Amino acid sequence: MKIAIVGVTGLVGREMMQVLQLHGFGEVELVGAASPRSVGNALAWNGGLQQVVSVEDAIAARPDYALFSAGAAVSREYAPRFAEVGTTVIDNSSAWRKEVGVPLVVPEVNMDTVKPTNRLIANPNCSTIQMVLALSAVERRYGIRRLVVSTYQSVSGTGMKAVHQLELEERDAMKYVDRRAMMAYEYEIHRNVIPQGGDFQDDGYTTEEQKLVDETRKIYGDYDIAITATVARVPVERGHSESVNVELRREFEMEEVRQLIGTTPGVCLFDNPAGSIYPMPCLTSHQDKVFVGRLRRDNSQPNSFNLWIVADNLRKGAATNAVQIMEQLIARKKK
Repeated sequence: MKIAIVGVTGLVGREMMQVLQLHGFGEVELVGAASPRSVGNALAWNGGLQQVVSVEDAIAARPDYALFSAGAAVSREYAPRFAEVGTTVIDNSSAWRKEVGVPLVVPEVNMDTVKPTNRLIANPNCSTIQMVLALSAVERRYGIRRLVVSTYQSVSGTGMKAVHQLELEERDAMKYVDRRAMMAYEYEIHRNVIPQGGDFQDDGYTTEEQKLVDETRKIYGDYDIAITATVARVPVERGHSESVNVELRREFEMEEVRQLIGTTPGVCLFDNPAGSIYPMPCLTSHQDKVFVGRLRRDNSQPNSFNLWIVADNLRKGAATNAVQIMEQLIARKKK
């Protein structure tokens, strides 16, 4: 089997390499592709060194699968070309998520939307993945009327430059570099919270907030769910946290909600308030599961409850979800 990673030198691309090895793909032929400035560089793979190639060379290699994490513009240009040579593309960018006919997939939730003819599959946004997975069993059982979401997203969700900005600010080293060139954000992120993720739209919401609305509805196949979101960036290197208020379509028992969430594949219920046990990024980094805690009924609103969701945005929020989609496709072919 031959697997390509497009954007292999980025944060998510490198994470994809690690997840492939952790999931038993260490022996496959890897084609690592990146921008021209990275071509020829060597990356560690399967006990040796793997040379980075151009995207054109990766297409010519005709891989079985291509995992994309190189930005929307690259995906729009090159993903169809991979598909034309018979490669199945799993794209981590925003390029194809809203496209009609392109499945937007969290494998534990809606893998059934992927048909044998689909050569292009979209990976949802990291903050969407963890929320729709955590609530998937509850959504199937009761239906969701409304979601109010507040996210506390780590800097690695922005990219390498944002991680470097936080590191420099933590060391008080920004004064030794070209500050403007090193800033991923308009403001300092160390000891700060920035109430913005993505670009602002005309309605005052950001593109990151809009993704939570559009992607959740598409994954659940329910375009009547009312969703409102606020995205904030926090000084955490990796791991997104979310406070979610859920209004269901009918009355429920809190214990059944707890059981549904706790038995959802890929979800870990980590919830014991008396023991100060709840998910935090420092406890959930480098793990594939979505962690849920602070489960409680909303006493101010009928048919509603609150929960706290944390997941590693580079793992389940990106690399792991893509690899799991590929695993499911491979398993189908073996049947």
